[in-house]
Amino acid sequence: MNDGEEGERDENAARDPETARERWAPTPPGDRSVNVTDGRLFVPLVVLSAPVVVAYTLDIVYYVVDLYWIGYLGTDAVAAMSYSWPILFLFTSLGIGITTAGTVLVAQNKGAGRLARSHHVAGQTVSVVSVLSVAIAALGYLLAPWMLALIGATPGSDPHTMAVSYTRITFLGMVPIFWFFVFDALSRGWGDTRTPLYLMAASVGVNVVLDPFVILGFAGNPVFAWFGVEALGTTLYERTGFDGYGIEGAALASVFSRTLAALVALSLLFSGAIGLRVDPSELRPNRESVAEIVEIGVPTSLEMGLRASGVTVMTAIVALEGDTAIAAYGISEYLAALLLVPAIGLARGTETVVGQNLGAGQTQRAKHAVYMSAAIVVTAFVVVVAAAYPVAESIVGLFVSAEPGSNAAAEVVRIGSAFIWIIGPTYVFYGVFQVVLGAFRGSGHTRLALAFAVMELWAVRLPLSVAALRWFDAGVVGIWYAFAASYVLSTLVTAAWFLRGTWTTPVVDR
Repeated sequence: MNDGEEGERDENAARDPETARERWAPTPPGDRSVNVTDGRLFVPLVVLSAPVVVAYTLDIVYYVVDLYWIGYLGTDAVAAMSYSWPILFLFTSLGIGITTAGTVLVAQNKGAGRLARSHHVAGQTVSVVSVLSVAIAALGYLLAPWMLALIGATPGSDPHTMAVSYTRITFLGMVPIFWFFVFDALSRGWGDTRTPLYLMAASVGVNVVLDPFVILGFAGNPVFAWFGVEALGTTLYERTGFDGYGIEGAALASVFSRTLAALVALSLLFSGAIGLRVDPSELRPNRESVAEIVEIGVPTSLEMGLRASGVTVMTAIVALEGDTAIAAYGISEYLAALLLVPAIGLARGTETVVGQNLGAGQTQRAKHAVYMSAAIVVTAFVVVVAAAYPVAESIVGLFVSAEPGSNAAAEVVRIGSAFIWIIGPTYVFYGVFQVVLGAFRGSGHTRLALAFAVMELWAVRLPLSVAALRWFDAGVVGIWYAFAASYVLSTLVTAAWFLRGTWTTPVVDR
């Protein structure tokens, strides 16, 4: 710790000696959190963020693995996934935004030494998210056919029919999916990012094993050929006649594997095995606590909801170009999610570090964490994009395995690889943008994060994309240039606001 940070902590202790004694008291038994308020920052920041990066990568693996095996069903099936994804993203974003309030409040209260308050906030967050997930599941299930048609899937067509099935099954599993989201958010605020990673890894492993069989069945399944046991596949098919469930199987496998992880996560949370503990008595809603969660969480829900609705609007615009364009756009969105993982992970780690240090009264240390995260994410993107450039076409080609050499597949590869070549370099800027938004959220200024997220998507990216597609007739590839421009412009504006330093007041002191 440098002299400035030590002085900050001593000054804070002088103001509130009782809180200071609590803050540096021994941690609860079984606590697996990382200490981010003392010592050098680099190692705890990396230790905290790295598991989040891996966990978010694994979370995307759910969809990428689904997409890979669905690719064996044909372009229509890939298009169905592309229609379904923005709908699911829109609804899950609303709940994930509320869980951010749990991260912020747990982190800042822990940093301020209010451990009992952290446990209470965790229980209240679980209750709020559980109620919200039931409402989202019911609403999404009922509205799925209408929303899919609204964004361009033609009712009665194969892509629309398959998308409805996939979307509805996923909504049926929305409650346990949200339970895991809230566990991940609360654990991250407490400073434990490893446990959610282990559970996510196990869950993804189950999904990876199930996917090829529940989607394609046993007849002609390439997995048997990979391992040289085609005879086993033939025997299993002769005995069962199982042809797979198609795209519905992908949804069933994902819901099943996520539910397993959610049940284990809740047991850990209620037992206190990770240090943070939810007592059943804390589940009864408290008006003040719920209001605090809503005040902090709703702006993030709006931010993510507006981002998701923007993706939905963009899908509807691209749908005007046909199902082949939608398939290419969908693959590109998954690739974008993978590329963005380092930034999202560091942004989530930054939320915790900023929250705990502002709660501890260490403003300069919180700012230093943001600069360090930005430097790390820039380095990561330079490496990742440089590695992806030479093999862009091969990466996209993995997702059109069912129709190699066809005109549709060739067009999908052309559009998807252009995404990597055009947008890839600008992710250096967009990564910094995400880290700075993480700092705003960690301080509790979720409205500020909302404002800049809305600016990037709705005021810059969408208008430029529409102009490229409709006015300049540049096709889907023209959208990639619009994306690139929005990432650079929005990052410069947001960074300028960050340097003003007006975001550093923690919510627990208000």
